[in-house]
Amino acid sequence: MTLRLASSKIFGKLALAGALSAGLISADADAQQKQPSPGSAKAIFGSVSLPSQGPAQPIGFYAKGCMSGAVALPADGPTWQAMRLSRNRRWGNPAMIALLERLSRDAQQQAGWPGLLVGDIAQPRGGPMFNGHASHQVGLDADIWLTPMPSQRMSAQQREDLPFTTMLQKGKFLTVDPKIWTQSHAELLMLAASYPQVERIFVNPAIKKKMCDTWTGDRANLGKLRPEYGHDSHFHIRIKCPPGATACKPQAPVAAGDGCDKSLAWWFTKEPWAKPAPPKPGTPPPKPPREGQVSDLPKACAAVLDTPSVASVAAATYGGPSAASALTATPAAAPSVSDQGLPPTGPVPADKPMQ
Repeated sequence: MTLRLASSKIFGKLALAGALSAGLISADADAQQKQPSPGSAKAIFGSVSLPSQGPAQPIGFYAKGCMSGAVALPADGPTWQAMRLSRNRRWGNPAMIALLERLSRDAQQQAGWPGLLVGDIAQPRGGPMFNGHASHQVGLDADIWLTPMPSQRMSAQQREDLPFTTMLQKGKFLTVDPKIWTQSHAELLMLAASYPQVERIFVNPAIKKKMCDTWTGDRANLGKLRPEYGHDSHFHIRIKCPPGATACKPQAPVAAGDGCDKSLAWWFTKEPWAKPAPPKPGTPPPKPPREGQVSDLPKACAAVLDTPSVASVAAATYGGPSAASALTATPAAAPSVSDQGLPPTGPVPADKPMQ
């Protein structure tokens, strides 16, 4: 069912329109803070450079857990390039990495998408990150840029510097820019949603509405696209707990239907964007939130931290050491499909959260 909104009445009353169109605050941005205190879970997990030895297991919940036996997405593949390599967040459960490689191939063949730019997956042993995300802790989440992969193989520095491209139209509230958005973007999202192991795909509410209003193909998986703050320059894939992962805590399934209903309409009201009410006079300031400790995570996470590391990044790269170095620093082959009509890289919103 197509969502119809009286936009002229609602949007005209929202003073936040201009600011929000430049780059909405991400739910993951809530996790951002200054450098974590020594001894906190964020500091400890963020300081580990290699994954643990042993079988791959997601432990706990997407936003409260860790992982053992992680593997790395190769920095380069025929149909993908990993971004922001300095962050050391291209680690995940093998099921997640296998899905990303498959999606990159299928996207080129079926959606006319030149290749994926893959952002954060997880840290080497998962766990909370000191900035950028509240989830991505068990290796079953991954961010994919809505910028298509360029035909050339980018250097490490280019991957650090390439700006994000927002899909939102400047100066309008929650409106997809028709000069940036393409049918290939829509086909990429629906392809990602088609895999049975994919449970959710988080996108900006404007992108969800665009899909509700314009997608004319099979809508059976449209409900997997979930509106969320931010996510205007990338989408976030979340897969189910893999079979046999008994320590993994699943999330409730998405509700039946395509999601083009009142749950989406809520995002186009004032409520999600309202500032908190000011405290009453004389109210003492709130205490700063307590930093999470390793002891707050599932008990097995302490053992994951104590487990010896693998020998090297290459040894733990999905596909083996040859996959870790096969394409690095090699010019990318021209895509087998044309990227004509896909958007160029746009400006970076001033208040864009870390991806």
